[in-house]
Amino acid sequence: MRPAIGAALVRCGECGGHEYSGAPDCGRCRTLVDDVVEEEWRRFRAEWAAESEAEVAGLVVAEPDRHDWRVVDAALDRITCDECGDRLSRGPMDCAACNLAHGFRYAAVETDRPGVSPLNEHAVRVNVSVVRRPQTTSAQELLVRRLLLPALLVGFLPTTAEAQRVSALVKEGATPDRVVELIDELLRTWRPAGRSTARP
Repeated sequence: MRPAIGAALVRCGECGGHEYSGAPDCGRCRTLVDDVVEEEWRRFRAEWAAESEAEVAGLVVAEPDRHDWRVVDAALDRITCDECGDRLSRGPMDCAACNLAHGFRYAAVETDRPGVSPLNEHAVRVNVSVVRRPQTTSAQELLVRRLLLPALLVGFLPTTAEAQRVSALVKEGATPDRVVELIDELLRTWRPAGRSTARP
């Protein structure tokens, strides 16, 4: 289950980092990230219980702009790519069919939750996508995306300057612990939208 807006970050009992941030290497964090998608799929599937899962997945993927991004991502997980045999959109970089499906996933609906800054849901969605498809990015970008994900899930959205600070730290070769220290520092001065005076 996604954490509540403004919730404190929790440490993962398996990897020791913030929950979600150890994915894809930490099995527990990977399961938590996958559940961001799967939780919404379960709700959606309850409305289509009489239909086969494969059929529902095909219908969703055919019209991604009519569905929540989590439903689309979960539907893609249930379709096998004819080209590479992996889950559609999650195959190797040289799989044209997966790359095409990955591009279409961004037509899906992104609805910000109450109490977050505009585009928080987009940030959550991009980071979840990168963490679940790590072969598409550099090790540095994956590190930034996975370490920021727990903060995004509780409603935080870094300013451009804050995001650049985190990225610069990673490019300088900082350890993940040092990057987390910076993220924790940014979170200490942040309050969810509508709960206090807006951040400068």
